[in-house]
Amino acid sequence: MIVTIVGAGRLAEGIAVRILAGEHRIRVADAEPGKADTFAAGLSARAGRDGDRSSQSVIVAGVSEAIAGSDVVVLAVPYPQGRAIVREQGAALSGVTVVDTCNPVDFSTFDSLLTSPGMSAAEEIADANPRARVVKAFNTTFASALVAGWVGGLPLDVFLAGDDASAKSRVAALVTDGGMRPVDTGPLRRARELEAFQLLHMTLQGPLGLDWASSLKLLP
Repeated sequence: MIVTIVGAGRLAEGIAVRILAGEHRIRVADAEPGKADTFAAGLSARAGRDGDRSSQSVIVAGVSEAIAGSDVVVLAVPYPQGRAIVREQGAALSGVTVVDTCNPVDFSTFDSLLTSPGMSAAEEIADANPRARVVKAFNTTFASALVAGWVGGLPLDVFLAGDDASAKSRVAALVTDGGMRPVDTGPLRRARELEAFQLLHMTLQGPLGLDWASSLKLLP
């Protein structure tokens, strides 16, 4: 698959490492000049240390150019930038699987979400561009755990929510190919619980000394 990642921060890096591990191709775009190039160079350096040539599958492009012909578009940007991006791209995202990864946390207090009651960031994105097939994923996985690909010796669980079965299936395949376990939580409205759950997960990092390396995992 061809996967476009919009954003070149730490979460984008973790997702890119897993996608490359699944032998898929990546296009990366970022609004900040030079940031996507630095991101791609970092992936190349990591691949070189690991004796892997997968970074050759990373192309830097503008947002519109990167999206064209992509199978999946991952929005690895802070809230509410994803909503603006899907609105601006309009018809270019028609029928495209769009992955929302953000957590709309009020970082000034770390005590609430910025979305209105009964609404998630993922649903806002879907409303901004109804032609896109929006899936919530990767919002409960921290970057360091994604880079490692596991937590506590076990594969990461990646929780998915979406209304389009084929779009969820495509994202689930990316997750599985990257050595992780997809967990389908149901329709897109379940993103509300996923975002709230991750807020709780974030607030526990300091008290439990987790150092942003933990992950949410379902065990039998």
